[in-house]
Amino acid sequence: MKRKIVLMVALLAGVVAAVLTRFYIVAKDAEIAALKDAIASRYGEVRVVVFNRDLPAGAILEQGDVGSLKVPALGLRGQAVPEDEWRTVLGRKILLGHKKRDVLFWADIEGGNPAETGLSADVKKTMRAVSINCSGAASVSSMVKPNDHVDVIGTFDLGGATGYSARERNLVTCTMLQNVLVLATGTQTAKSRAKANLSSGYATVTLEVTPREAEMLAFAEQIKGRLVLTLRNRNDASYEKELPKVDFEKIRGEIEELNLKRQQQKLVNR
Repeated sequence: MKRKIVLMVALLAGVVAAVLTRFYIVAKDAEIAALKDAIASRYGEVRVVVFNRDLPAGAILEQGDVGSLKVPALGLRGQAVPEDEWRTVLGRKILLGHKKRDVLFWADIEGGNPAETGLSADVKKTMRAVSINCSGAASVSSMVKPNDHVDVIGTFDLGGATGYSARERNLVTCTMLQNVLVLATGTQTAKSRAKANLSSGYATVTLEVTPREAEMLAFAEQIKGRLVLTLRNRNDASYEKELPKVDFEKIRGEIEELNLKRQQQKLVNR
Protein backbone atom coordinates (compact mmCIF):
# COMPACT_ATOMS: atom_id res chain seq x y z
CA MET A 1 0.00 0.00 0.00
CA LYS A 2 2.81 2.40 0.92
CA ARG A 3 4.54 1.58 -2.36
CA LYS A 4 1.43 2.55 -4.33
CA ILE A 5 1.16 5.81 -2.41
CA VAL A 6 4.81 6.60 -3.12
CA LEU A 7 4.33 5.87 -6.83
CA MET A 8 1.20 8.02 -6.98
CA VAL A 9 2.96 10.89 -5.23
CA ALA A 10 5.96 10.57 -7.60
CA LEU A 11 3.63 10.50 -10.60
CA LEU A 12 1.71 13.51 -9.35
CA ALA A 13 4.99 15.37 -8.71
CA GLY A 14 6.13 14.56 -12.25
CA VAL A 15 2.86 15.86 -13.71
CA VAL A 16 3.09 19.04 -11.63
CA ALA A 17 6.73 19.51 -12.72
CA ALA A 18 5.79 19.02 -16.37
CA VAL A 19 2.92 21.50 -16.09
CA LEU A 20 5.12 24.08 -14.35
CA THR A 21 7.86 23.56 -16.96
CA ARG A 22 5.31 24.04 -19.71
CA PHE A 23 4.04 27.25 -18.11
CA TYR A 24 7.64 28.46 -17.77
CA ILE A 25 8.41 27.75 -21.43
CA VAL A 26 5.19 29.45 -22.57
CA ALA A 27 5.98 32.45 -20.38
CA LYS A 28 9.51 32.65 -21.77
CA ASP A 29 8.22 32.32 -25.35
CA ALA A 30 5.78 35.13 -24.69
CA GLU A 31 8.56 37.21 -23.14
CA ILE A 32 10.81 36.63 -26.19
CA ALA A 33 7.93 37.38 -28.57
CA ALA A 34 7.16 40.59 -26.68
CA LEU A 35 10.83 41.58 -26.85
CA LYS A 36 10.89 40.91 -30.60
CA ASP A 37 7.72 42.98 -31.04
CA ALA A 38 9.24 45.80 -29.03
CA ILE A 39 12.41 45.76 -31.14
CA ALA A 40 10.38 45.57 -34.35
CA SER A 41 8.17 48.42 -33.20
CA ARG A 42 11.13 50.58 -32.29
CA TYR A 43 13.49 49.78 -35.15
CA GLY A 44 11.20 48.26 -37.78
CA GLU A 45 11.54 45.01 -39.70
CA VAL A 46 13.10 44.14 -43.04
CA ARG A 47 13.05 41.13 -45.28
CA VAL A 48 16.60 40.11 -46.09
CA VAL A 49 18.38 37.40 -48.06
CA VAL A 50 19.48 34.37 -46.04
CA PHE A 51 21.31 31.18 -46.90
CA ASN A 52 19.12 28.16 -47.71
CA ARG A 53 21.96 25.73 -47.04
CA ASP A 54 25.47 25.52 -45.59
CA LEU A 55 28.01 26.88 -48.08
CA PRO A 56 31.82 26.94 -48.00
CA ALA A 57 34.01 29.98 -48.61
CA GLY A 58 34.47 30.65 -52.33
CA ALA A 59 31.10 29.18 -53.33
CA ILE A 60 29.32 30.79 -56.29
CA LEU A 61 25.76 31.67 -55.30
CA GLU A 62 22.95 30.05 -57.27
CA GLN A 63 19.20 30.54 -57.00
CA GLY A 64 18.66 27.54 -54.71
CA ASP A 65 21.32 28.77 -52.29
CA VAL A 66 19.38 31.80 -51.04
CA GLY A 67 15.98 32.56 -49.57
CA SER A 68 14.44 35.37 -47.52
CA LEU A 69 13.45 36.02 -43.90
CA LYS A 70 11.82 38.87 -41.97
CA VAL A 71 14.10 40.12 -39.21
CA PRO A 72 14.45 43.22 -36.99
CA ALA A 73 16.12 46.00 -38.94
CA LEU A 74 18.48 46.90 -36.09
CA GLY A 75 21.99 47.09 -37.53
CA LEU A 76 20.97 45.46 -40.83
CA ARG A 77 19.77 48.30 -43.05
CA GLY A 78 22.40 49.04 -45.67
CA GLN A 79 24.46 46.06 -44.54
CA ALA A 80 22.29 43.00 -45.26
CA VAL A 81 21.17 42.17 -48.81
CA PRO A 82 17.45 43.15 -49.13
CA GLU A 83 15.01 40.52 -50.36
CA ASP A 84 14.19 42.50 -53.53
CA GLU A 85 17.86 42.47 -54.58
CA TRP A 86 18.40 38.71 -54.34
CA ARG A 87 19.00 38.43 -58.07
CA THR A 88 22.04 40.71 -57.85
CA VAL A 89 23.96 38.16 -55.77
CA LEU A 90 23.49 35.23 -58.16
CA GLY A 91 26.68 34.17 -59.87
CA ARG A 92 28.82 36.00 -57.30
CA LYS A 93 31.38 34.51 -54.92
CA ILE A 94 31.10 34.54 -51.12
CA LEU A 95 34.27 35.26 -49.18
CA LEU A 96 33.49 33.22 -46.05
CA GLY A 97 31.63 30.00 -45.28
CA HIS A 98 28.08 30.32 -43.90
CA LYS A 99 25.47 28.18 -42.20
CA LYS A 100 21.86 27.70 -43.21
CA ARG A 101 19.64 30.71 -42.30
CA ASP A 102 22.61 33.04 -41.81
CA VAL A 103 21.86 36.56 -43.08
CA LEU A 104 23.77 37.46 -46.24
CA PHE A 105 25.65 40.75 -45.92
CA TRP A 106 27.11 42.77 -48.79
CA ALA A 107 30.49 42.43 -47.08
CA ASP A 108 30.22 38.65 -47.50
CA ILE A 109 30.23 38.98 -51.30
CA GLU A 110 33.27 39.54 -53.47
CA GLY A 111 32.98 43.08 -54.84
CA GLY A 112 30.49 44.25 -52.20
CA ASN A 113 27.35 46.30 -52.81
CA PRO A 114 26.82 47.00 -56.54
CA ALA A 115 24.98 50.21 -55.69
CA GLU A 116 28.12 51.63 -54.13
CA THR A 117 30.66 50.50 -56.72
CA GLY A 118 31.01 50.47 -60.50
CA LEU A 119 32.57 47.91 -62.80
CA SER A 120 36.04 48.70 -61.47
CA ALA A 121 35.14 47.01 -58.18
CA ASP A 122 34.55 43.75 -60.05
CA VAL A 123 38.01 43.78 -61.64
CA LYS A 124 40.47 41.78 -59.55
CA LYS A 125 43.71 43.41 -58.46
CA THR A 126 46.50 43.19 -61.09
CA MET A 127 43.87 42.50 -63.79
CA ARG A 128 42.32 44.81 -66.39
CA ALA A 129 38.94 45.21 -68.08
CA VAL A 130 39.07 45.49 -71.86
CA SER A 131 36.19 45.64 -74.35
CA ILE A 132 36.32 43.98 -77.74
CA ASN A 133 33.96 44.19 -80.70
CA CYS A 134 32.12 40.91 -80.56
CA SER A 135 28.42 40.46 -81.28
CA GLY A 136 26.01 38.01 -82.86
CA ALA A 137 27.55 34.74 -83.98
CA ALA A 138 30.96 35.85 -82.70
CA SER A 139 29.56 35.70 -79.14
CA VAL A 140 27.68 32.37 -79.50
CA SER A 141 24.55 33.99 -80.96
CA SER A 142 24.74 36.71 -78.28
CA MET A 143 24.21 34.09 -75.56
CA VAL A 144 27.49 34.92 -73.81
CA LYS A 145 26.52 36.69 -70.58
CA PRO A 146 28.35 38.45 -67.72
CA ASN A 147 30.15 36.01 -65.37
CA ASP A 148 30.51 33.43 -68.16
CA HIS A 149 33.95 32.10 -69.04
CA VAL A 150 35.10 32.02 -72.65
CA ASP A 151 38.05 31.30 -74.91
CA VAL A 152 39.07 34.01 -77.38
CA ILE A 153 39.86 32.90 -80.93
CA GLY A 154 41.38 35.28 -83.46
CA THR A 155 41.43 35.07 -87.25
CA PHE A 156 43.99 37.21 -89.09
CA ASP A 157 44.80 37.98 -92.70
CA LEU A 158 48.58 37.88 -93.12
CA GLY A 159 48.43 39.04 -96.72
CA GLY A 160 51.11 41.65 -97.31
CA ALA A 161 52.67 41.19 -93.87
CA THR A 162 56.45 41.26 -93.96
CA GLY A 163 58.36 38.23 -92.79
CA TYR A 164 55.86 35.74 -94.22
CA SER A 165 56.26 33.67 -97.35
CA ALA A 166 53.71 33.82 -100.14
CA ARG A 167 52.24 30.52 -98.93
CA GLU A 168 51.78 31.91 -95.42
CA ARG A 169 50.10 35.08 -96.58
CA ASN A 170 46.51 33.98 -96.02
CA LEU A 171 43.96 33.65 -93.25
CA VAL A 172 45.24 32.10 -90.03
CA THR A 173 43.17 31.27 -86.93
CA CYS A 174 44.51 30.63 -83.44
CA THR A 175 43.25 30.47 -79.87
CA MET A 176 44.61 33.58 -78.20
CA LEU A 177 43.28 33.25 -74.64
CA GLN A 178 41.58 30.51 -72.63
CA ASN A 179 39.20 30.59 -69.67
CA VAL A 180 38.60 34.35 -69.63
CA LEU A 181 35.95 35.92 -67.35
CA VAL A 182 33.27 38.04 -69.03
CA LEU A 183 32.67 41.19 -66.97
CA ALA A 184 30.02 42.80 -69.17
CA THR A 185 28.16 42.50 -72.45
CA GLY A 186 27.54 45.93 -73.91
CA THR A 187 26.81 48.11 -70.86
CA GLN A 188 25.22 45.25 -68.97
CA THR A 189 27.14 43.75 -66.03
CA ALA A 190 26.15 40.73 -63.95
CA LYS A 191 24.77 43.10 -61.31
CA SER A 192 22.68 45.26 -63.65
CA ARG A 193 21.43 42.29 -65.65
CA ALA A 194 20.34 40.37 -62.55
CA LYS A 195 18.61 43.40 -61.08
CA ALA A 196 16.70 44.23 -64.25
CA ASN A 197 16.28 40.56 -65.25
CA LEU A 198 16.65 41.58 -68.88
CA SER A 199 18.55 40.22 -71.84
CA SER A 200 19.44 42.29 -74.87
CA GLY A 201 21.76 42.35 -77.85
CA TYR A 202 25.18 43.97 -77.67
CA ALA A 203 28.09 44.92 -79.89
CA THR A 204 30.94 44.67 -77.38
CA VAL A 205 32.05 42.24 -74.70
CA THR A 206 34.21 43.32 -71.75
CA LEU A 207 36.74 40.76 -70.53
CA GLU A 208 38.94 40.52 -67.45
CA VAL A 209 42.54 40.02 -68.63
CA THR A 210 46.13 40.72 -67.64
CA PRO A 211 47.84 43.88 -68.94
CA ARG A 212 49.81 41.81 -71.49
CA GLU A 213 46.67 40.06 -72.70
CA ALA A 214 44.97 43.44 -73.04
CA GLU A 215 47.79 44.56 -75.34
CA MET A 216 47.38 41.47 -77.52
CA LEU A 217 43.64 42.00 -77.86
CA ALA A 218 44.10 45.69 -78.68
CA PHE A 219 46.68 44.84 -81.34
CA ALA A 220 44.48 42.10 -82.81
CA GLU A 221 41.66 44.57 -83.34
CA GLN A 222 43.97 47.25 -84.77
CA ILE A 223 45.11 44.88 -87.53
CA LYS A 224 41.46 44.12 -88.22
CA GLY A 225 41.55 40.61 -86.88
CA ARG A 226 38.18 38.98 -86.26
CA LEU A 227 37.69 37.81 -82.69
CA VAL A 228 35.28 35.01 -81.78
CA LEU A 229 34.30 33.78 -78.33
CA THR A 230 33.68 30.14 -77.47
CA LEU A 231 31.58 29.53 -74.37
CA ARG A 232 32.90 27.25 -71.60
CA ASN A 233 31.19 25.35 -68.81
CA ARG A 234 31.58 27.57 -65.74
CA ASN A 235 33.15 24.67 -63.80
CA ASP A 236 35.63 23.76 -66.53
CA ALA A 237 39.12 25.01 -65.68
CA SER A 238 40.93 22.82 -68.22
CA TYR A 239 43.67 24.24 -70.44
CA GLU A 240 44.66 23.02 -73.89
CA LYS A 241 48.42 23.15 -74.41
CA GLU A 242 50.10 23.93 -77.72
CA LEU A 243 46.99 24.56 -79.77
CA PRO A 244 48.18 24.90 -83.38
CA LYS A 245 47.50 27.74 -85.78
CA VAL A 246 44.83 26.78 -88.29
CA ASP A 247 44.79 27.57 -91.99
CA PHE A 248 43.22 25.85 -94.98
CA GLU A 249 46.09 23.36 -95.26
CA LYS A 250 45.68 22.46 -91.59
CA ILE A 251 41.97 21.85 -92.00
CA ARG A 252 42.41 19.77 -95.13
CA GLY A 253 45.14 17.67 -93.51
CA GLU A 254 43.50 16.99 -90.16
CA ILE A 255 39.72 17.21 -90.55
CA GLU A 256 39.32 13.44 -90.97
CA GLU A 257 41.42 12.70 -87.89
CA LEU A 258 39.51 15.25 -85.79
CA ASN A 259 36.15 13.76 -86.77
CA LEU A 260 37.39 10.27 -85.97
CA LYS A 261 38.49 11.38 -82.48
CA ARG A 262 35.11 13.00 -81.93
CA GLN A 263 33.26 9.79 -82.76
CA GLN A 264 35.55 7.76 -80.52
CA GLN A 265 34.97 10.18 -77.67
CA LYS A 266 31.20 9.84 -78.08
CA LEU A 267 31.53 6.08 -77.70
CA VAL A 268 33.62 6.50 -74.54
CA ASN A 269 31.06 8.87 -73.01
CA ARG A 270 28.11 6.53 -73.55
